[in-house]
Amino acid sequence: MSAPVFSTLGCRLNAYESEAMKAMAEEAGLDDAVIVNTCAVTAEAVRKARQEIRRLRRENPQARLIVTGCAAQTEPETFAVMAEVDAVIGNAEKMRPGTWAGLANGLIGETEPVQVDDIMSVTETAGHLIDGFGTRSRAYVQVQNGCDHRCTFCIIPYGRGNSRSVPAGVVVEQIKRLVGKGYNEVVLTGVDLTSWGSDLPAQPRLGDLVMRILRLVPDLPRLRISSIDSIEVDPRLMEAIATEPRLMPHLHLSLQHGDNLILKRMKRRHLRDDAIRFAQEALRLRPDMTFGADIIAGFPTETEEHFENSLKLLEECHLTWLHVFPYSPRRGTPAARMPQVGGRTIRERAARLRAVGEVRVARHLDAQQGRSHRVLMESPRMGRTEQFAEVDFDSDRQEGAIVPATIVGRRGNRLVAA
Repeated sequence: MSAPVFSTLGCRLNAYESEAMKAMAEEAGLDDAVIVNTCAVTAEAVRKARQEIRRLRRENPQARLIVTGCAAQTEPETFAVMAEVDAVIGNAEKMRPGTWAGLANGLIGETEPVQVDDIMSVTETAGHLIDGFGTRSRAYVQVQNGCDHRCTFCIIPYGRGNSRSVPAGVVVEQIKRLVGKGYNEVVLTGVDLTSWGSDLPAQPRLGDLVMRILRLVPDLPRLRISSIDSIEVDPRLMEAIATEPRLMPHLHLSLQHGDNLILKRMKRRHLRDDAIRFAQEALRLRPDMTFGADIIAGFPTETEEHFENSLKLLEECHLTWLHVFPYSPRRGTPAARMPQVGGRTIRERAARLRAVGEVRVARHLDAQQGRSHRVLMESPRMGRTEQFAEVDFDSDRQEGAIVPATIVGRRGNRLVAA
């Protein structure tokens, strides 16, 4: 018998949940199984999930193949009808030990091939204690799940349910455990991270959680925040940005577009000036701050003028690391019923955004020449700066260690250290 094999697609939250599932599967004694943890953020993500399932079935013809994750939650029938698939498990079910026990003893899969309940009925998110990610560099901690907002392009609330928070005490204990295992960096993850605390007693904010972690886990060298909605950033988080050097100077912003009319049609909660003001204030408080952002190209009704406003936003928000998404309609979302932009135009606009993004990355990297950084080693010869730039070394360093480095050059999209 062999240990279960996991294939994780999509976001960091999925990566965290795969580690928790791995622990539950091993505890339950599940053997000879392949688990695909899917993503549903775009139609392309679902296509890649099907492709991955077929590949894994070819490579593991005798194993049981189990599909879970957001795509399994939002369209279980897509996977249930695939000949390669033995069981489909929903996003709530995958985080329950009883599910893995049922899979191990044959109660789930053979008699009930689909176990996907109403995700909107889930009201709590458990803080699963995991020991890491099979690497000594950084660990991810889930503090929030789900989303209460309904952006017109987004299917994720139907895969993740409504927003729910992991209590601060559970988060702190998880991070203490990871630091005790030797991790030097922890990343807080969630679907809508800045909504953390809205469902907890006294309704604390994300900034309160960050300050509490840094105060109660003094041995944690580096704390990082994953994607945030800048319009929801609270004063305590801004205080942490200004005063806490252990909070990394890198924020990934969920911006999506740079034109006000398109933002309204997306049902976003901010306008372009809100995003610009936030970036300017964060840079004032922390001059070494860098920003990443999600930008959608070719949203329905987007004209060339609308698109140009997205291009301008890259400079106005001082963006460096871009995640560019060519728009693809998701069945069941309002945007899928809006007048669509042609596929060739979408691809061309996405390419233009990426090209400008490459220039901005190069500008950031070139500005690091001669500077000193503290680099977290992800492998013996590659690590990342506090601003998340990759750095190559010409000799081995200890994986997971934070090492001083002077930047002497650039090789493509990586820095080179002495």
